[in-house]
Amino acid sequence: MAGSSAQSSTAERIGYINRIESFSACHRLHSIHLSDEENKEVYGKCNNPNGHGHNYKVEIDAKTGMVMNLTDLKKCIEEVIMIPLDHKNLDKDVPYFTTVVSTTENVAVYIWDNMVKVLPPGLLHEIKIHETDKNVVVYRGE
Repeated sequence: MAGSSAQSSTAERIGYINRIESFSACHRLHSIHLSDEENKEVYGKCNNPNGHGHNYKVEIDAKTGMVMNLTDLKKCIEEVIMIPLDHKNLDKDVPYFTTVVSTTENVAVYIWDNMVKVLPPGLLHEIKIHETDKNVVVYRGE
């Protein structure tokens, strides 16, 4: 009996693997649904017409009962994050952000929505983006 209970708790355990990548991009917080004055009021200095940049650090957590090949995860991250986002102007170079304000929260949603397409179903657990050393966004597909 004790053996079966140990087996069932071992079988229920789920491991997480994590991959961290960094990318640099610029953006301007500006909503097409607000006037210029409202945008300045809502987004302050982040509404600068010339934009501003960040060195983002993204953590991808994948949930799995077995370890995923990290080389495969790296390829997915390259396709979803590095190629479309690194050294880009998010507002001008990424079509998604022509109608969606490029907040870090929305960048996390963008990454989630695209990572979930390239990873096996049910594997993605969490996207965590460090916009600065002090500003961190976590998204779990909610």
